[in-house]
Amino acid sequence: MSESEDRPEEPAFPPPHLAGLKGMDLVRRTLEEARGAAREQGKDVGRGGHSPVRRRGPRPGRRRSWSGPGPDSRDPQLLGAATSDLAKKHGWNNKVSEGVVLGQWAMVVGEQIAEHAQPTVLRDGVLSVSAESTAWATQLRMVQSQLLAKIAAAVGDGVVTSLKITGPTAPSWRKGRRHIPGRGPRDTYG
Repeated sequence: MSESEDRPEEPAFPPPHLAGLKGMDLVRRTLEEARGAAREQGKDVGRGGHSPVRRRGPRPGRRRSWSGPGPDSRDPQLLGAATSDLAKKHGWNNKVSEGVVLGQWAMVVGEQIAEHAQPTVLRDGVLSVSAESTAWATQLRMVQSQLLAKIAAAVGDGVVTSLKITGPTAPSWRKGRRHIPGRGPRDTYG
């Protein structure tokens, strides 16, 4: 006998009944046949994670030192998620929300209102809004509750509790929050 007669013949790859399949179709069909053969032998297959073999992983109380296929805190994070976590960790959420109201005014209240009114100051929950005309100031006062609802939906409740809407004003000599009654700087002109 020759050596080739002693060895059983190796199966041709792919088997003749799978010869017409290529790529992922061939892989899927081969996997289905392997699972079917395992089921015929009485093995429990295709359940994932329920195999009797002990899985290696982090022991309770010990931290895993390698990154698996799932998301991990050490994976790169989106900038928005990272800054949101940082603000939450340091208690800056309220200040960030105030910045959103002032910085993204057009997105918060809409383009039409943003064209005719601008926020000026947000202090202690009171947002001062300056309208371009007295007519726009009157209109904004009429829809004040709807504006507060839009702002609360965009940045959360409690950031802006009320609005102080003003129309255009004449220039003032007054600077700052404090004021002493009297004629002011004009009384030194003689």
